[in-house]
Amino acid sequence: MERSGSVLMQRYEIGKLLGQGTFAKVYHARNLKTSMNVAIKVIDKEKVLRVGMIDQIKREISVMRLVRHPHVVELYEVMASKSKIYVVMEYVKGGELFDKVSKGKLKHDDARRYFQQLISAVDYCHSRGVCHRDLKPENLLLDENGNLKVSDFGLSALAETKHQDGLLHTTCGTPAYVAPEVIHRKGYDGMKADIWSCGVILYVLLAGYLPFRDPNLMEMYRKIGKADFKFPNWFASDVRRLLSKILDPNPKTRISIAKIMESSWFKKGLEKPIVTDTDKTELAPLDADGVFGACENSDHVDLLKPCNNLNAFDIISFSSGFDLSGLFEEKEKKKEIRFTSNKPASIIISKFEEICKCLGLKLKKKDGGLFKLEGLKEGRKGHLGIDAEIFEITPMFHLVELKKSNGDTLEYQKLLKDNVRPSLKDIVWTWQGEQPQQLQHGMVQKEEQPSS
Repeated sequence: MERSGSVLMQRYEIGKLLGQGTFAKVYHARNLKTSMNVAIKVIDKEKVLRVGMIDQIKREISVMRLVRHPHVVELYEVMASKSKIYVVMEYVKGGELFDKVSKGKLKHDDARRYFQQLISAVDYCHSRGVCHRDLKPENLLLDENGNLKVSDFGLSALAETKHQDGLLHTTCGTPAYVAPEVIHRKGYDGMKADIWSCGVILYVLLAGYLPFRDPNLMEMYRKIGKADFKFPNWFASDVRRLLSKILDPNPKTRISIAKIMESSWFKKGLEKPIVTDTDKTELAPLDADGVFGACENSDHVDLLKPCNNLNAFDIISFSSGFDLSGLFEEKEKKKEIRFTSNKPASIIISKFEEICKCLGLKLKKKDGGLFKLEGLKEGRKGHLGIDAEIFEITPMFHLVELKKSNGDTLEYQKLLKDNVRPSLKDIVWTWQGEQPQQLQHGMVQKEEQPSS
C-alpha cells in the first residue's frame, strides 16, 4: 500500500492521492534526487489481468513513450514490482479543462488558445502514427501557466493496429464526442475521428454546452450521424465556417488538420510551441511486455487470451435495442447473429470444436478471440465459411458473434438453424433480440423488443 511519506523504489517520496479509478490510483510524488514533482499512476496488475486490460495498459505506455510535445503529458519512466506497475509522469497541477467549461462558456480568445494547443498536440500525435480516440475536456489538463496538456492514451491506437483496409474497427470513445463513422462500426480513419472530437471540444469551449445533446441516447446518435446541431447567436461567422467543416459527418470531405491550421480564425494570435524532437534512443529502453512479466504466468491468462474486450460503448452498440446501423444506411438482411454466454471462453471454444467434429467442419483459430468454421465440401457458391468472434464483457460473461464470410447465404442460414443453434443451447445465455431479460448483477439491461 502506497502511503503519503513512504519512499518508492528508493527514488520517489509518495505524496497525496490525486485520484483513483477501478484499476489504478494516481499520487503526487517527489523525485528524491532532483526534487522534481511528478505524478505516479499505480496500476494493480492482478485487477488489470483479471479483466483483460493488459494490452490497453501496454498501449498507453508505448504511446506515451512515442509522443513528446509541450501540450502532451510526458512519461518519464515505468517501474514494476510483483503486484504493481508504476507509471511516472509529468505532474500537471492545473486540473481538467472540463472544470473550467463546467462553469460556463470561455472567453473567445481563451477558447481559441486552448484549441490551438489541442490541434498542435493532435497533429504531432498523428505525425507519430498515434490516434487518441477519446479526446474530450476531461482528458485535457492545464498546467500552472494555464497551458493545455493532452492525457489518457488508454484508448489510443498506433498505426500498426489498423486492419488490412487501413482502417480502425474498434468502437470506443465517449458518445457525445465520438465521430459518426465510429458509431457506424464499419471501420474508420482514427485521425479523421480525432478531428471531429476536436470540433466538438471547440464548440463546447465557445458555447458552454454540447452540440449534440438529447436525453434519449438513440436520438443523440441520430443527431451526430446527421451533424444536426445549431450555432448559438454569439458564434462569429468565421468560427461557424470552420466548425461546419470540422463537424462534417462525411470523413472523406471533413477538413484536415493542415487546413484547420491555415484558417484565418485559427491563425489569429497563434503562438507555435517549441517541439524538441528528441530521438527516442536517448531514452532508457522500455519493455512494456516485461512490465507484466511477473504475473502473466498466472492461471487467468488462458481464459483472457482468446477474447477481445468490450467497453461500455461497444456493449451499447452490440445490444439489439441499440442497433445503430439504421441511422446511416438502409436496412439489409443481417448476415451476423450474436449470443451471450455465462461460460468461460475456453468452454465456448471447446463447444465449437465439438460442433465442427459432428458436422464435418474445420475449425481454424486466429488471434484475439477470432476463429473460423469452414466446410470441407464445396457448396453452391464454394466452401461455406463462418467467422466467429468472442468478446469479453467480464471474465465469466461473453458475447459471441457469428457471421458468414464465404459460401451460399441459404446454406449458411440452414446450417445455423438446423445444426449450430441447437448444438449451442448448453452454453447460450440469450440470443440477441430473443427472450430479453435483465442480465446478472445488473450488468446490462435489455429493453423488451417488439415481436417481428
